[in-house]
Amino acid sequence: MTAKDQFAAHVGLDWADKKHDVCVQFKNGDRIFHVIEHTPEALDSWLNELHQRAKGRIAIAVELKKGPVVYALQKYPFVTVFPVHALSLARYRQAFWPSGAKDDPQDAELALDLMLRYPHKIKAIEVDNPDIRLLQQLVEQRRLLVEDKRRFVNRLINTLKQYYPQPLEWFSHRDSSLFCELIIRWPSLQQLKRARSDTVRHFMNAKGGPAVAYTEQ
Repeated sequence: MTAKDQFAAHVGLDWADKKHDVCVQFKNGDRIFHVIEHTPEALDSWLNELHQRAKGRIAIAVELKKGPVVYALQKYPFVTVFPVHALSLARYRQAFWPSGAKDDPQDAELALDLMLRYPHKIKAIEVDNPDIRLLQQLVEQRRLLVEDKRRFVNRLINTLKQYYPQPLEWFSHRDSSLFCELIIRWPSLQQLKRARSDTVRHFMNAKGGPAVAYTEQ
């Protein structure tokens, strides 16, 4: 439970792509608000400064159960992470501040309030050993990279459909290095047609793969 005598400071953290809003409450009830830049260095500096000021353990409520931010926070032995469900946060806001006024509490402060008011519902994430945390972080990073690759390949396919659809007919694997290198070397059908057949054939043979057969067409 997030009993006040267990932690020197309680934090609500609203994690975003470019900046992160935080609301901190100390043991005496004082609250401060802060904005952290989206860099590991900024997070590290802020956490260590807060730890020195609070002189004890820190409870952080965040709208995530896993991901880079959670893994980053779990690196610190003085930090305990409490995930707050997004739906619970939305319902809490709607129940107490339905107007949507500009002076309503921000998500960071709402997450902090949820953690303090409902300790029996907001449970801490169990800390895995360092090897498991590292593996989880690597798996998550791989998932994000695969998603990025899929998104970029789809954008490339949509662009080629408009002015250079032939490579899409020649290649079934549009994420292969051969496909990308062909487009980089001959970025239009006109440029490819101007190339000597021997040059194209040598390029394909040097790279290998199923696309070699297309050099004969």
